[in-house]
Amino acid sequence: MSWQIGTVIWINGPVVRVRGSRQVSMLELVEVGDEHLVGEVIGLEGDIITIQVYEETSGMRPGAPVYGTGMPLSVELGPGLLRSIFDGIQRPLPVMEMHTGSFIGRGVHLTPLYRKDRWSFTPQVKAGDTITGGAILGTVPETQALTHRVMAPPEIEGTLTWVAPAGEYTI
Repeated sequence: MSWQIGTVIWINGPVVRVRGSRQVSMLELVEVGDEHLVGEVIGLEGDIITIQVYEETSGMRPGAPVYGTGMPLSVELGPGLLRSIFDGIQRPLPVMEMHTGSFIGRGVHLTPLYRKDRWSFTPQVKAGDTITGGAILGTVPETQALTHRVMAPPEIEGTLTWVAPAGEYTI
């Protein structure tokens, strides 16, 4: 979900300045213009927001809308990551080629990891175990050389009430 935080007032290559609200944070993921180009907040000064756009800004004009997401720019990790080749904002290039041809399209938003593949999960804990942040809850092998560890979030502490049984799951 995103909401408009302002409008473009200045463009210099990949750097865009926006007049808008202070409802954004440093390093927040934003979408710039009608094509929703991926960008990141790199400066806040009064009501001026400076954004680094990670896609081609040709054709963008002052007055273009800018949308905040409330989330930091981040990447998705998990099984299947090693099966693809990505651009700098984690769009899978083979999938993008099917959508836009041989050239990287602007404003194309794709899911980095394929959601339909099934992966083998083996729990490493059981109901009733006491866990803290970073505890390994289970493992998911991707290749013979790489096994993903499913870990508890850093701020978690308590008694585990349920864990999925060993089996095949999608992400």
